[in-house]
Amino acid sequence: MEIFDSFASVVKSLTDEEIATANSLERLNMARSEVRGRELRVQYAPFDHVNRDAKIVIVGMTPGLFQARQALLAARNALRGGKSNLEAARAAKVHASFSGEPMRGNLVAMLDLVGVAKWLGIESTAQLWSDKQQLVHFTSALRYPVFLDGANWSGTPDMVRTPLLRNQLERHAGQELADLRDALIVPLGPKVSAAMIHVAQETGLSRDQILDGLPHPSGANAERISFFLGRKSDEDCSVKTNTNAISAARANLVEKLDAILAR
Repeated sequence: MEIFDSFASVVKSLTDEEIATANSLERLNMARSEVRGRELRVQYAPFDHVNRDAKIVIVGMTPGLFQARQALLAARNALRGGKSNLEAARAAKVHASFSGEPMRGNLVAMLDLVGVAKWLGIESTAQLWSDKQQLVHFTSALRYPVFLDGANWSGTPDMVRTPLLRNQLERHAGQELADLRDALIVPLGPKVSAAMIHVAQETGLSRDQILDGLPHPSGANAERISFFLGRKSDEDCSVKTNTNAISAARANLVEKLDAILAR
């Protein structure tokens, strides 16, 4: 919350026009560097709140401009409404985290299949977005939005190999995972998986807590998700879908959850 506190007065004063340009607003700049002639910039948006009671942590890559705007708007309105910094930070995080219905539905189906709901003692992980929100913490490998030449950063340059991004990863994600040592970590996509494995090595977190191998739940991965869920056969998948790798990842996840449940 120290970072939120340092930006609270700025957030409270933002106009709608400034929020619309959150990807380049100097008052929200946290860090920048030049990488191969391109500007890499880390901008502040209120994604600071950590649910330390969480049993599961769902990790995306980084908030995009849309999420940043939503979080800034929610935090600004909460602060102007007389809410405390803690209340405003919580409101911003809840408002902007993984709200897309198609992505959420895909993620729920995959988590339920491998046994996460059973481990949590609930009927379905869909409840993490309703009556069991206290069990989940939503975050990103890079907590604060990253932009490359003003556009959403999409994973290149690599976050582990790029000093500016590696510093952000280790500083923020490292601290969050250190505070959530008993939680299961669900990285979304291979780049986030690699980042979480790096953080685990740096912090001493058990590799077994990282449930890597899920296809990213976005609609762009529809075929991979369908095969993972058993809704599409190997024969019906295109050559672009590595069914052997997906089958191995699914088996590994089920085995890992079975071992955790047996403890």
